[in-house]
Amino acid sequence: MATKKHVYYFGPGRAEGTAKMKNLLGGKGANLAEMCNLGCPVPAGFTISTEACVYYFQHGNKYPQGLKEEIAKNLKRLEKEMGREFGSKTNPLLLSVRSGARASMPGMMDTVLNLGLNDVTVQALIAKSGNERFAYDSYRRFITMFSDVVLGVKKNIFEALLEKKTHATGAKTDTDLTAQHLNELVEEFKAAVKHHYKKPFPQDPQTQLTMAVNAVFDSWNTQRAKDYRKMYNIPATWGTAVNVQSMVFGNMGSDSGTGVAFTRNPSTGENKFFGEFLVNAQGEDVVAGIRTPLHTDGMSKVFPHATSDLLKIAKRLEDHYKDMLDLEFTIQDKKLYMLQARVGKRTAAAAVKVAVDLVAEKKISKTTAVQRIEPEKLDELLHPTIDPKAKLHVIAKGLPASPGAAVGQVVFSSPEARQLAEKKGTPILVRLETSPEDLSGMAASKGILTVRGGMTSHAAVVARGMGKCCISGVGEIKIDKVHKLFIVNSTVVRAGDWITLDGSTGRVILGKTNLVSPALSGDFDTLMGWADGFRKLGVRANADTPADAILARKFGAQGIGLCRTEHMFFAKDRILAVREMIIADTKAARAKALRKLLPMQRNDFKGILKAMEGLPVTIRLLDPPLHEFLPKTEEQIERVAHEMRKLPADVERRAQQLHEANPMLGHRGCRLGITFSDIYEMQVRAIFEATAELRKRKIDARPEVMIPLVGTLKELQICKEMALRVAKEVLKAKKVSFPVVVGTMIELPRAALVADTIAQDAQFFSFGTNDLTQTTLGLSRDDAGSFLPEYVEKGIFPADPFISIDEEGVGQLMGIGIAKGRKTNPKLKVGICGEHGGDPQSVDLCHRLGLDYVSCSPYRLPIARLAAAHAAIASVGKKADSGTA
Repeated sequence: MATKKHVYYFGPGRAEGTAKMKNLLGGKGANLAEMCNLGCPVPAGFTISTEACVYYFQHGNKYPQGLKEEIAKNLKRLEKEMGREFGSKTNPLLLSVRSGARASMPGMMDTVLNLGLNDVTVQALIAKSGNERFAYDSYRRFITMFSDVVLGVKKNIFEALLEKKTHATGAKTDTDLTAQHLNELVEEFKAAVKHHYKKPFPQDPQTQLTMAVNAVFDSWNTQRAKDYRKMYNIPATWGTAVNVQSMVFGNMGSDSGTGVAFTRNPSTGENKFFGEFLVNAQGEDVVAGIRTPLHTDGMSKVFPHATSDLLKIAKRLEDHYKDMLDLEFTIQDKKLYMLQARVGKRTAAAAVKVAVDLVAEKKISKTTAVQRIEPEKLDELLHPTIDPKAKLHVIAKGLPASPGAAVGQVVFSSPEARQLAEKKGTPILVRLETSPEDLSGMAASKGILTVRGGMTSHAAVVARGMGKCCISGVGEIKIDKVHKLFIVNSTVVRAGDWITLDGSTGRVILGKTNLVSPALSGDFDTLMGWADGFRKLGVRANADTPADAILARKFGAQGIGLCRTEHMFFAKDRILAVREMIIADTKAARAKALRKLLPMQRNDFKGILKAMEGLPVTIRLLDPPLHEFLPKTEEQIERVAHEMRKLPADVERRAQQLHEANPMLGHRGCRLGITFSDIYEMQVRAIFEATAELRKRKIDARPEVMIPLVGTLKELQICKEMALRVAKEVLKAKKVSFPVVVGTMIELPRAALVADTIAQDAQFFSFGTNDLTQTTLGLSRDDAGSFLPEYVEKGIFPADPFISIDEEGVGQLMGIGIAKGRKTNPKLKVGICGEHGGDPQSVDLCHRLGLDYVSCSPYRLPIARLAAAHAAIASVGKKADSGTA
């Protein structure tokens, strides 16, 4: 039986692969093959497939059958092509060995250059090239890279020896070292290898090649590669290809060099060739920062013919791939060689500009332009980000709960945050966890950092709504409230110390860091207009204030899918009345407090409904348990008792009466509305009176009343009957007419399973996927952060279920609820209002399930709009215009 092919050759004008074989050959291998097929000057070589790497890991680091023979066969072909022999004592062929996964992972995996050099072949290289300095320079580079990548002898050991030599000889840079100096370095490097590796540096070229191939395979599972894959959702099962290629040398003297370039500016997207190069250097010098590279604008003065060739090839490749490309090249004796072409990494601003410009240039379609922009990438355009050039001292890492970046001084309480903000300071609120009482402190802070909590914790949800940077679940941090400091590992951070939060990655950084401010361009509006033309899903916002509503409209909201009334209760002008209502011993006393709250709530709703004129506003009636509004500590109880003119014992007693062991499953939502119906009645009256006043002023207010935590038809019927009764009273008293819309949240598994009966009295369903996830998986969103990362790491969950909907479980319940609900009520409107509404993967699921809309925080709206467009395009099978590099 024939063995499976694992090695693919490429050479001038022909290759066994193409750009479409990226999954098998990796990005680098597929594009080297494609460049060969296009006639670009590419040094010949061969690619060992990703399938060989996967086999290697699955079979205890063993090669698949026939791989060694395939490598040997292709090496012979390469020797014939190049007219040199690998390991020859007179005419040696030298190789580069590079990684190349199907997804671009710049700098994450390993490379070895100048492979095949040893004490004998270096003499042959001297004789062949007539350049002793070049040969020893290549040999010392090879020892450094091979030792670091393959033998585990860290390159800083060799860098220290190199620095010592430059100082001892008076050289300014490594290029000033003579052949004799470099020969001495080679001997010093070999001695260092023997000392640290406990064995001499390997001299057999075939052994070097086998060890290097294995090391590149192994680099797929280094910690940095794992971290990168996790950050960009790259499956661990893909593996990496290995590219073995004949060497070309940029370090042969002043007629040689190396560089990296982009066909357009990767920071701005400007249609201008952009790059850097070095004379008399090898590729790693450009990225390693050993010398300051020169801008490619001046390259034509040094290498006029090679520069002309490079610009022509860059245009040809961009026209072929129809995208901005990242190119690597080497110039040897004035001749240009192409070493890599791949789709270039770019900022969000550049991505949008390039996509819109390519459409204008008629190179791609609007469909492709929309598909090219990753929805999550838009976060960069909406929030400040860390300056990519900044040097960072990362002291901890947590969950990236709300994107953006913030620099400020540490405070440990909401009052401290408010006080510092009033003094024009920039507080970063550090808490064990936040509660609704921290709202004012969160609003005053530049960013929020919590020890506990997950991606849908109170801190995360509120911060996203505010557009604040937030990192949650940083379990390494130990807060000392008494001394007002926190300790993480051996670092002590005190109140007033400066820290930086990177909410997009979860990094906690010591000290001040430069930030890059966001900016939206006309190209952004153009792209989002195209996206809106493709998407089928409506996109609404979660918003609780008129300011949130105005921001939501700015970002393209088609209504409000969730207005949380409990957030309004914590405002300074009504928290006292709320607490009076809760502590009231009698219905009459509670009614008195509710009468104070009614005009306040009415004004709240008027502001939001007016801001969203002509668009639906779904208002959720009070959801959390009442004890959340009461003080918890002795100090807080005394302060509140004083404000209310009550005895502290009375306040404490009421708080204890309302305390629940598991409030998430306790006296909340519609259960509260049924047992304390006057609370819901006050809220409904405020909604309808606000609507009536606006309607009389010819303002098209469109409220939708949403009953939370319904699990039975009867619960909904009791609450709906009350709402309709109050609506009738208001409509009659105000002499107006408007539609009364009442629906429910589906956030309990039972509600999804009996959705056909609930739909009898619901005009809409809104899936509260935060709570539906908790109740389906039996997880607390505030506590699961301590183990969920390990669950994802071990593949128990494909992703954090509080970030992306658990499609197999929660998604299935949603599908059941939708099908059953619409069977009873074909006109049933269905949406989602959990934080999942801004997650691209969850938006895709919502599209496939046939929801009418998703709802998310205002700052996630562009992401949801673009994700909805991606889902719509994918569902009709529209493809991008061309192969991507």
